[in-house]
Amino acid sequence: MSGSKCTRLSGPLVKQLLDSVDSILFDCDGVIWRGDQAIPGASQVINLLKEKGKKVFFVTNNSTKTRKMYADKMTTLGFNVKEDEVFGTAYCSAVYLKTVCKLEGKVYLIGGNALKQELEAVGIQQTGVGPDLITGKQIDWANVPLDPEVKAVLVGFDEHFSYMKLNRALQYLTQPDCLFVGTNTDTRLPLEGGKAVPGTGCLLKAVETAAQRQAHTVGKPNNYMFDCVASQFGIERERCLMVGDRLDTDIKLGSNCGLKTLLTLTGVSTVADADAHQKSGCVEKQGMVPDYYVESIADLLPALQG
Repeated sequence: MSGSKCTRLSGPLVKQLLDSVDSILFDCDGVIWRGDQAIPGASQVINLLKEKGKKVFFVTNNSTKTRKMYADKMTTLGFNVKEDEVFGTAYCSAVYLKTVCKLEGKVYLIGGNALKQELEAVGIQQTGVGPDLITGKQIDWANVPLDPEVKAVLVGFDEHFSYMKLNRALQYLTQPDCLFVGTNTDTRLPLEGGKAVPGTGCLLKAVETAAQRQAHTVGKPNNYMFDCVASQFGIERERCLMVGDRLDTDIKLGSNCGLKTLLTLTGVSTVADADAHQKSGCVEKQGMVPDYYVESIADLLPALQG
């Protein structure tokens, strides 16, 4: 779909688009909620889509929540959702290591409890969650104790990230058979009021730089995020729509996988951003131009209620 003009989705075009798809993938933060508040009208849109027989899934790069935590949050906000419709990077990373890498061994995890829980749910043991404190006298950094059973390093969001963790990851990754996986490459997490905090991509880049290796990332815009959903639910690419608020992750995932794409303006990216990509002449940036845009996914409501 790349290279297409970014068209405002309104009037009869809304129904036309919805009739052309069976499955819809939604990003979460900035699309169906902001912080702890649902986007007005979002829950009605999701619930009506399901009532009309559409398959609806939620794909998020956030690795700090399990599928169950997401499903519980959505239920509280009025969304009709089942746990197996949620695909976060914590879950997808665990499935990737288990099914694609066929990992036999432990994971050294730079990440939090949600990642730990999703790994354990598929039978993968991990080490590394929580602070890695420096104790005692001078440290022989190149010979820190390592777990001989660790066969992969997984980097997600970790509020306890430290020089010790960075070093330990490096020591594991110098071993020839050690796999290297990252949840996502988002470098900044935008917050209300124009503020931002460093994202997982910053931590991952630090580990990649130290190890002089590139991680395989499972999160958007990597195709694996879509493949993970498609392999479990048999989705046809040609009849699938990706809805998101970020051109570099959501819309690019859609383009990479041959899906129709819809940008909603309740989050990060703007129509001006899309136009700039359109005019850039750069093939990679063309892949970040959505087919359609709406002010909010609530703009789909009239077509669903009609």
